[in-house]
Parts: sequence; C-alpha cells; structure tokens
Amino acid sequence: MKRHLISIKDLRLEEARLLLENGKHFLEISERKIKKTPALRGKTVINLFFEPSTRTRTSFEIAAKRLSADAVNINISASSVKKGETILDTALTLEAMAPDVLVVRHSEAGVPLFLANYLKDTSIINAGDGCHEHPTQALLDALALMEKFGGRFENLTSKKITIVGDILHSRVARSTIYLHSLLGNSINLVGPPPLVPQEFKEKIFSSEIKIHYNLASAIKGADIIMVLRVQKERQNECFISSLEEYSRIYCLTPEIVKKYAPKAIIMHPGPVNRGIDLTGSLIEAAQALIQDQVRCGVAIRMAVLLWACMEKETAKESSSKKKQKKVEAKLSREINNAGEPYEELTAG
Repeated sequence: MKRHLISIKDLRLEEARLLLENGKHFLEISERKIKKTPALRGKTVINLFFEPSTRTRTSFEIAAKRLSADAVNINISASSVKKGETILDTALTLEAMAPDVLVVRHSEAGVPLFLANYLKDTSIINAGDGCHEHPTQALLDALALMEKFGGRFENLTSKKITIVGDILHSRVARSTIYLHSLLGNSINLVGPPPLVPQEFKEKIFSSEIKIHYNLASAIKGADIIMVLRVQKERQNECFISSLEEYSRIYCLTPEIVKKYAPKAIIMHPGPVNRGIDLTGSLIEAAQALIQDQVRCGVAIRMAVLLWACMEKETAKESSSKKKQKKVEAKLSREINNAGEPYEELTAG
C-alpha cells in the first residue's frame, strides 16, 4: 500500500518518532556545505496548492530538491481548474504523468483524503485542508521543540502545552492537539468562547484537554505556549466584536508570560499578526522558537517525502510487520548515509 499523510491520526507513535528523528538528521545535513542527498533521485513531487502559501509550498519544494527529486509547482490560476475542470480530474490527469507524491493544499476540508481514495499510484500529503488538519506543521513544530529540549524524542513527553487563539478555525490546532495527545501531554485551549466552544472538546477531543477562556489561568505553569492568529478569512459570521477587543484580552505579552509562565517556550505557526496575536518583543525573545519553526520546515518535509516514497517502493514485497520494520530500517539507512554520498557524486 502507498503511504499517505492526511492526518496526524494516521501515524503510530513509532512512526512519529521515526519522522522526527529523521527530521533531526536532515537538520544536521542543512548545516553542511552540500545540503543535497540522492535519496529520491528519479522521483517526482508535485505541489498542488489551491490556497496561497509562502512557508509551506516553498519548504516542500526545497525539501524535494534537497532529496534530488524533481519538484513541480502547479499554477492553479493558469490551470484547467479555471476552465471548469474538477479537482479530481486535475489530479487524475497529473497522476497519468506518473508522479510519486502529490502535495495538496485546499480551502475545503477533506480534499486530500478524497484524492487519496481515488488515486491508485500516488502518495498524497496533506499540506493543509480547510479547518481540518495541517500534519506537517505539527511535526515541524515538534521537531523545533525536540531540538530545544536536547534533541531526544523522549523529552517531548510529560509537557504542558497551551494553545491560544482561534482554535475553532485552525487546522494547525487540530494537528497539534492530535500529536501532543499521542505524546501524552497535557493540553489547554484558550480563546473567546465562540472560538473555543465547550462542546468542541466533547465532540472531537479527549477528556485530557481543558478549555479556558481566561488567558492567565490557561498559561499558568505551561512549558509551551502556541499562539494562533484569528482567521477572519475562514469565518462566515462574526465571532468576535473586534480585533482591538480580542487583542486587549488575548494578546500574549511579556508581562503576562513573565508572571504566569516565565519558562514557557513561545511558538507561532505564522503568519503573525503583531500586536494582535502577541507583541513584537515576544517574537524576538530568547524563549521564542518562531524562526526555528520555519527552519525545521524543510527538514521535516524531507523526512515526510522520503517516508512516503519508501513505502511505495516496498509495498509489493509484503505488508507484514516484519517487512514494515525492514522498510523503516532501510529509510533510516538512507538518512544516515545522506550528504556524503552526494558529495562523492558531485566531486570534480
């Protein structure tokens, strides 16, 4: 079977560990003079983005190229979609050209899963679908945290994370919650009641998640504070009275962090609305990992692309657990041998 990454819920704990540890190694490779590895030479990765993106699309393109894959970006405004072609027909047309991976972003939840159910020979990676999920963002954030906590996967557990802001419309929030639930961490959600309704927990998430409407109580003693922006573009009704009122109550400031969570790591998936989500001084603070999150984007997406393609190569062998372990061992060997072989191939 092909490997798809549609949701964090698709991953077992062992797979999450594998991706993060391999992402860590790719971070090390990114510090080298020659940053490329031949791991995916001969493979093709197509980025199919129906929404604007700077960080995600660019990092997927760089990730594919650093793995020596051919990376293709589809310009939706100049594609047949604008002529009335359906998303499925567009994807089937692209699959007929034999790509290995299709990276999909769409404003409607469920599009990547829909395509994964129809495409037979192409792995699908969800780069964000509506308010549903953004799994690679949660993984890169976890990689940034793992690096901050000493580089060991085990250090990601037994933590308290508070997510602040527009939880209701955030695909990053969902993926982050699923991943930290998988890690066994304590999770607090805080924001205006319409953006973090009490039934949100009851319908979607487990009982270990606590809902707050007061910022101070939510961040008290937190190890990690993840701040999200208010997503006005996904709201078809008024959920807050004004951005000014929102920022007065929920904008994260150095004063409140110092008082209630002085040792907390500050994160934001971007783009940041300065003075609304958090103050500019916190963005540049030593405890902020915002630029580290961006830096980890290429590395974790390299790990995800390699993970997806490795399964495709070995799917015909067997689906047994024994073969699965061989797949993971082979993937790890590719990672551990990365960098140096490419230097030999390109020398002279």
